[in-house]
Formats: sequence, structure tokens, C-alpha cells
Amino acid sequence: MIELERPITDWLPTTREEVEKRGWDQVDVILISGDAYVDHPSFGAAVIGRVIESAGFSVAIIAQPNWRDDLRDFKKLGKPRLFFGVSTGCMDSMVNHYTAARRRRSDDAYTPGGKAGFRPDYAADTYCSILKQLYPDVPVVLGGIEGSLRRFTHYDYWSDNLKPSIIVSSKADLLIYGMGEQPVRELLRLLDQGVPFEKIRNLSQTAYLLADRGVYSSQEGWNDVELISHEICLKEKRAQAKNFRIIEEQSNRMVADRILQPIGKGLVVVNPPYSTQTTEEIDKTYDLPYTRLPHPKYKKRGEVPAWRMIRNSVNTHRGCFGGCAFCTISAHQGKFVVSRSEESVLRELNEITKVPGFDGIITDLGGPSANMYKMKGVDQKICVKCKKPSCIYPVICPNLDANHLPMVNLLKRAEAVEGIKKVYIGSGIRYDLLLGQTPDMQRKNGCNTYLNQVVTRHISGRLKVAPEHASNDVLKLMRKPGFAMFKEFKNKASAIALKNGINQQVIPYFISSHPASTIADMAALAIETKGMGYKLEQVQDFTPTPMTLATEIYYTGINPYTMEPVYTAKTLEEKDAQRRMFFWYLPENRDYIKKSLIQAGRADLLDKLYGGGKRPPSKSNPREPKAGVDRGVSSKSHNSRRKRG
Repeated sequence: MIELERPITDWLPTTREEVEKRGWDQVDVILISGDAYVDHPSFGAAVIGRVIESAGFSVAIIAQPNWRDDLRDFKKLGKPRLFFGVSTGCMDSMVNHYTAARRRRSDDAYTPGGKAGFRPDYAADTYCSILKQLYPDVPVVLGGIEGSLRRFTHYDYWSDNLKPSIIVSSKADLLIYGMGEQPVRELLRLLDQGVPFEKIRNLSQTAYLLADRGVYSSQEGWNDVELISHEICLKEKRAQAKNFRIIEEQSNRMVADRILQPIGKGLVVVNPPYSTQTTEEIDKTYDLPYTRLPHPKYKKRGEVPAWRMIRNSVNTHRGCFGGCAFCTISAHQGKFVVSRSEESVLRELNEITKVPGFDGIITDLGGPSANMYKMKGVDQKICVKCKKPSCIYPVICPNLDANHLPMVNLLKRAEAVEGIKKVYIGSGIRYDLLLGQTPDMQRKNGCNTYLNQVVTRHISGRLKVAPEHASNDVLKLMRKPGFAMFKEFKNKASAIALKNGINQQVIPYFISSHPASTIADMAALAIETKGMGYKLEQVQDFTPTPMTLATEIYYTGINPYTMEPVYTAKTLEEKDAQRRMFFWYLPENRDYIKKSLIQAGRADLLDKLYGGGKRPPSKSNPREPKAGVDRGVSSKSHNSRRKRG
């Protein structure tokens, strides 16, 4: 842990003593967080806390409160004047706790020392229920990734059940979904004007539960769309599939409708989101006075691993228009990209150079995908009419400004900041944004310039991209380009590295057991990667998470856009068989793979995989490259720090 020589008041208060040092008798807002308190712009509680502070209100944070004892942590700061704000942290608590095989994880990257067990399962429900029990007269506002992605009836993989909107199960008074700065500021303004909390019903980007749907009234200027009720969805999977298509299309619109879902005698009301933030608005968030450090109280407990990983990284933008079927970024951050100004990014880089222990290395300058900085629709009127999930699949939208030169310029300016030795890109790169353009557009938009600069100056030995699969059928469902484009990209990047005498690997990310993927598809993937010289080591098994197309297909067995059935590996045996295909080269997997392919009627693939019965190559052969891929189920988009290319 870095030695700190700063006054405790540089951090938002976390104890009664720290509150009193600020001269406060009572705070306006108390935030409850499932993560340790790290005062860094990549941690949600810190961002919302600083936003509240900048609006002129007092705020304190109770991080990782103990829910097993006499609840003293929840009581230590007393009642807030306005409301409690609850977030389970940068990840859904169940993703944080369990693997794709539903095995309990032994660590937690958002806890000092990486220790597990400092937050409950379904943490949002637990925290909100405790607060309503202790302070029934104090409003509770739920936010964060867990609240955001569970705002409608959703499939929960860990209980294998369809659950109601989290606004129902948590008993929170209000839900803020997505990136919360805009609704939080407006909520504070309304409360400060004396508007009763229970009267705040038309605030954008919020959801609430009406106990009696008969009292619902529409809002002028908003259109209403009603989903099939929760009860019918419990009985009919096709109803859940139909609902999802409406939800996804609305979440991908620039101007969305209010969405209503009946449950029992009540009604879940989800107001449309705010317009995408402007550059000026997002700059204000990142320009707030973060210390960029964990709270000093964790000094004896050890470092927070997630902070160690991202402490010297910088977000250049939010949102993603990739539309991948398995990804939650657009459902939470939004489909439309909002980019920071170069000046704001450079200010943050300068602040990093002043943090004790900075070694001169920026580990990542990017976003949910590295190369979407300052990209948006040329004609915004066309974007207003669009409800497609992706701007780049199956082809790049002709209305998308896919110019890479702004990022090229930003990288050059970042390198010139005094005190910075090297700027790396750790985010995944969307190679279809580079290669999916015509040759003329590639030249105009600086695609080759960008790739040359990245390969020669901004990669620390490993260039990460995410082809995800080799099967065209699977890739089509994923909304990802064909595998041939990955091969083209690898050859192009490798040629640049070879020309410049750089020892560099292109590291592909892959997923097993994704909807539509069969054991034969995985064998074909193994054959493709073997032919390219890869021996994969760390990979990801598909984990269903709320509010993704892939999860709805996993649960319903139906593609919501075609209403046709889709095969998905569900049993642990099926999933294990697919995952083992990544590790075809391990001797202990050979008999298992042989048996699996024979049972699937695809013994013809064995010769391609093992070369006519020859022993698989040794894992220790130093002449064969390995592709080590760190596949946590999280991302820099506030579901941890992994970013999908």
C-alpha cells in the first residue's frame, strides 16, 4: 500500500469522526457500497459521491457494511437528511461471487487484500431491506450495475429462476439506472426545492413501483409501451422473449419511450433515459477532485486489487455501439458514445503524475472498446430514428463517423505529458472498425495510421482483440464479424510488428457454450486456433447475466428477434465438454474430446485436431506460442475492468 501524507478530509467521510471533522451534524446523503471505498473515477460510489458534493450537498460513504451482526455499520452515521443511496459495487454481486459453473469464488478484487465474503449474495436486496427495516421513513435510492441490469423481469442464472424487477424485490423507493450523474443531480435539485420524495415520478432514467396500477397517469411528451406482465412471463418463455426485444430496442434508441410492466396489482414504471451526455458534462465528472487512492483505513488490510489494476488507467469515453449479444455495456452505459475532451483527459494524466508511487506508465488509455473515441453519427437525425443494437454489425453504418485520427492525436499528446514515460492501450480493439471500412475510407479515417501507432508504440507485448468464436453461425448470433476478419487483422498487426522488429503477440479472446455453439463448433475453433499457432490457456465460459440477448436465448431457448429455437449448452457436462476443446493439447483431455466428438457424430474432426492419431503437442514446447487470455466476467464499464474488443 502506498504511504499517504494527506489529510483525511481529502476523502469523503466514512465514519462519524470524519463527518464531524467536516463540521457536519448530519449528512444529506449516505451512500452504501458493496465495494471498498476507492476515491477514483472508475469506482461508482466515488463518482456519485463527488457529484453530490459538487452539487453543494454533504455526503458520506458506508463501504462494505457488515450485514451479519447487529447492523452497527448501517447505524453509525444515523439518518441522512435526504436519502440513502445503495449500490452493490462495480459488479453484480452474483457475478462477483460465482463462476460460470456456479462455484463460489475465493477472492474479491474490490475488497482490501482481495478477500471474499465482504458483501452478501443479491446485495441490493439485502442492503435495501436492512435500511427499510432500520429507517422506514427514509427514502432508499438504488443504483449501480446490479440495479440497472435487473430493472425488468429478468432471468437469474444463479437461482435458475425468472425474477421480478429489482425495484420489487429490493423494496427501494426509487431506482436510478445507467450512469447516474444526471438523474442524481436533478433528484437533489427537486428535493432541495421541497418536492416530496413520493411525488417525484417523472424523473428521467429512474424506475419505481406503483402498488396500484389503477392510479397510473401518463406523462406529457413521453410515449408509453407496455410489456407482458411478470406473471405471464413466468408461465410463458415466449412472452419473456417478446419483452426482451422491446426492452433492447428501446435501450438502443436515442429518444426512448417510458416502459411499463404489470406485476400483481402493481406496475413497474421505467422512465426513459436522459439524452447522451455532452462532452462538457462528462468532463465535469472526471474533473472532480478525486484522490485516486483507496481510503487510508484500508492500509493495514492490504491493497484493493481492482484499484491496483486500474489506478494508472484513464477512460477516454463511455458507451459502446458494438451491440455484442453477450455484453451489458450498452444496456448500462448506453449505445451512443460520449467522449471526453482532449483537455480533460490531459488534466487527468497530469493528476496521475502527482500521485505518490507513479512509475511513469499509463496502463490503459481507452474505454469499453479502445477505438471508439469521438465516434458518433454524422447526421444525428438519422440516429434518432435508429433502434438497431449495433452501428458496426453486420456492416459499418454509412452514417457513422469512424475516424480514428482523434485517438491518434490524443495518444501523441498523452505521450508528451511531463512525467509520463509510456502510454499503453489495455482495452480491447474493435478490429472490424478498422478493417470493415472501404480502402478509401480507411485512408480518410486514419485506420492504418492508428494501427501502426498502436502496434509500434502502445502495446506492451500483447495486443488484445475479441473474435469470440470461429463459427459463422455463432458469430452471427453474437453480432460479431466473421473469423476471416480476425485472421486478416492478426496478419496485418503481426506484419507491422515484424517490420519494426517488435516481439509482440495478438491475443484473442474466446467464449465457450455461447448460444448456438455446439461441440463441433468448438472443435472447429480448436482446429482454427491450432492452425494459427495458438495454445489457449485462460478462456471464458459463457455466463448468463441479466439484460443481454444471449441470456434471454439461454433461458427461453428462443431468439427474440426471430422467435426460432436456438440450441444452447446448459448442463455442466455440456459446458465442460465445450470448454475442454480450448485445451485440446492437454494429454488428459484427448480421450474425453475423442469420445465427445464421436458421440456428436463428428469423428471426422479428430484427424484435423490430432493429425491422424498422433499425440498432441506438449504444453511445454517453447517453440509454440501460447495465448494467455485473462477472462474475468467483468469490464471497465463498471462491471469490473475487462473491456471487450
